[in-house]
Amino acid sequence: MYKTSEYVSLAHPDKVADGIACFLLDRYLEQDPMTRYALEVMIKDNIVMLGGEITSKAQYSPEDIAAFVRVAVNQIGYTRAYQRFWGKENTICGDDIMVTQHIGQQSPDIARGVDGNGWGDQGIFWGMATNTPETGYMPKDHWLARKIGKHLYDSRYAGIDIKTQVTMQDDKIDEIVVAIPMNHRHFDTDIAAAVAFCCDGKRDYKLHINGTGKFLRHGPVGDCGVTGRKLAVDFYGGNCKIGGGAVFNKDGTKADLSLNLLARARALSYIQEHPDCPEVFCSISCRIGSPEILVAFYDGQNNEFLSYRECISPEEVINHFRLREPRFAQMCRNGLFT
Repeated sequence: MYKTSEYVSLAHPDKVADGIACFLLDRYLEQDPMTRYALEVMIKDNIVMLGGEITSKAQYSPEDIAAFVRVAVNQIGYTRAYQRFWGKENTICGDDIMVTQHIGQQSPDIARGVDGNGWGDQGIFWGMATNTPETGYMPKDHWLARKIGKHLYDSRYAGIDIKTQVTMQDDKIDEIVVAIPMNHRHFDTDIAAAVAFCCDGKRDYKLHINGTGKFLRHGPVGDCGVTGRKLAVDFYGGNCKIGGGAVFNKDGTKADLSLNLLARARALSYIQEHPDCPEVFCSISCRIGSPEILVAFYDGQNNEFLSYRECISPEEVINHFRLREPRFAQMCRNGLFT
């Protein structure tokens, strides 16, 4: 059976947008852990547009917010030195970012649901775990695509706007695809060696590097980045349904974030308690204004193992996953389930 997953680095335009949203959320949580936050980010060239709702005791001026955005982009790796190396025509620098802001406050209708110790929306959310402790109980194709992508990004073998894709046939690597900015100072052999390092020295797979043969213009110069467009990357690759919406632009009161984390945690607990089960899928559904959720577990053929209803408030989930702390930028960098 073939399974395929992809990964994109933090410097991919869509993840730059996620990273900006997380960096700004951390700044608000530092001053007010009770901040309510749902912010969309779009970045194209050196222009960033912010739009959404923030309700917080922390008060930042438009100039403060713009400065935070520039710091976030520089921390991702789009620095002046990086831009000089690649050229202004090929990539951006955080120092040059211009920011437009369209920010309001949370709807009182949504707030009423959360303030009443219930969920602020309806929705269905999915978690998954595989019986593979060596991959952190994540699907092997997704785990390896992420491992290769993070290694290339952290090692700075070439450019930082990286996409990787891994296809496995059963437990054997069949094909690996890498898209990474390269110029005349970089060579395919360097990337191939880095990929082999992540595969324990093995090279018995098809490897494709930069399918068009050229990749110079990259980051938000080559593509427009928007929050929430890499959900398969953030979750389980091609292995699981995706529930809810974007996760890296919201605070912990939002079910999109909290109940996706809970679904993964419940799936992980189930697989650890049932070592004969190769993989498990967990669905959680909720409704606005109520703490009641419906939890169900399935196998890979969608056969139900177990289901039950329980009451669990957003506050309980927030406390369990420490979602009042300013650690969202770290989560965006390291992965939602790590």
